[in-house]
Amino acid sequence: MIDLYTWKTSNGRKATIMLEELGVPYTIHPINIGKDEQFAPAYVKINPNSKIPAIIDQNGPGGKPFTLFESGAILMYLAEKYHRFMPTETAARYVTIQWLMFQMGGIGPMFGQTHHFRRAAKEKIAYSIERYTTETRRLWGVLDKRLAEVPFVAGADYTIADIAIFPWTARYEWQGVSLDEFPNAKRWYQAIEARPAVQRGMDLPKD
Repeated sequence: MIDLYTWKTSNGRKATIMLEELGVPYTIHPINIGKDEQFAPAYVKINPNSKIPAIIDQNGPGGKPFTLFESGAILMYLAEKYHRFMPTETAARYVTIQWLMFQMGGIGPMFGQTHHFRRAAKEKIAYSIERYTTETRRLWGVLDKRLAEVPFVAGADYTIADIAIFPWTARYEWQGVSLDEFPNAKRWYQAIEARPAVQRGMDLPKD
């Protein structure tokens, strides 16, 4: 059994989609970041960085409970534990990790800043909005160019790279982006969106 501590955010949805895709038993423990529950002492013991998601695998390495935070690390761990959504051949494996890092280091931080400055910031700062919106559109372009060459982000198969990127692209309207501008990414987006496990994972935890 895996205990998942999460909330309905782009990073949180990576974990719920992955677990739904795997079809393994897990229990969701909602961490309402709108109420600062991520700073509760009990949760800080699980994730000292006070972010979601985090997991405790009650049957971790050596049969012992294993705690892990950071969404990218969680995806890699689950993929390797259950031997799914991560190639085993060296080159294909590292291509998958490469595109996972593209999400972790580019799409996540830049899209997140775009969401903040376009939607949440109390003061609308034109420079910040332009800077992050421009970078977000550039990253969409990188994704679109890649998906002109392959059906999924890491190549021929659906992997943790797709699982990591999709929840962030699902907020395209927040970013001032139309999917029609990026037809290859749109084709990919619609294919991922149609997966039943993705639909379930995007709707968890229940409010």
